[in-house]
Amino acid sequence: MMAVVAHPRYVSRTLLIAMALLLCSVQAIATPPRDIYRQAVQLATQGRDGEAVAMLAGAANILHGQNIWRERMLAAEAMLAMRKKQTTSPLPASNSAYTELADQYLRAHPAPEKVAAWIPGLLAALFPGSGHAWLGRWHDAAVAAMLVWPMLLLTFWAWKRRMGPVTVFFGLLTLWLWSGTVFSAISLAERGSMETYMAWWQGLWQFSGLPGRPW
Repeated sequence: MMAVVAHPRYVSRTLLIAMALLLCSVQAIATPPRDIYRQAVQLATQGRDGEAVAMLAGAANILHGQNIWRERMLAAEAMLAMRKKQTTSPLPASNSAYTELADQYLRAHPAPEKVAAWIPGLLAALFPGSGHAWLGRWHDAAVAAMLVWPMLLLTFWAWKRRMGPVTVFFGLLTLWLWSGTVFSAISLAERGSMETYMAWWQGLWQFSGLPGRPW
């Protein structure tokens, strides 16, 4: 039989998670739950959501019963994991007042739909400026149009006059500018979706009543 060898990257990641959970468990014994919660929120503020989730999970496993800080840790863990993956799935079932409030927010404020970035990208590729206009960014649409359309006209003018090297130069420059506007439209669509999601998620966190602001 052939032995199955785990990928080194998978093994190192598994060991890292296990060490983080063990460290959080040991830390939870010596550190008050309030301080652990604050440290996790501070990590999330720095964009280290994965470490914050691991710390809260490890500390919550040590605490038992209806401890108020355990309820906060479990609710914060679920919401930070949601933000890390940028998902809109419901929170795990719990008797915590924090998750109940969060569920009420989810029912009253549906999660924003993610904008398909390929749509403005395709529009920008077909007609310079139209991708930005589809996103409602009219100033950017005007800039994209003013960058590409004059160069298209110059390329066509040079081609009509059979100016070989000049036509190639204008054509390459037009292609470079055009591709830049396509990339800009795609990037703006993705950034807009992320900003909309983050604003929605911050409302979810505040409505839940959890202390701290991890942003």
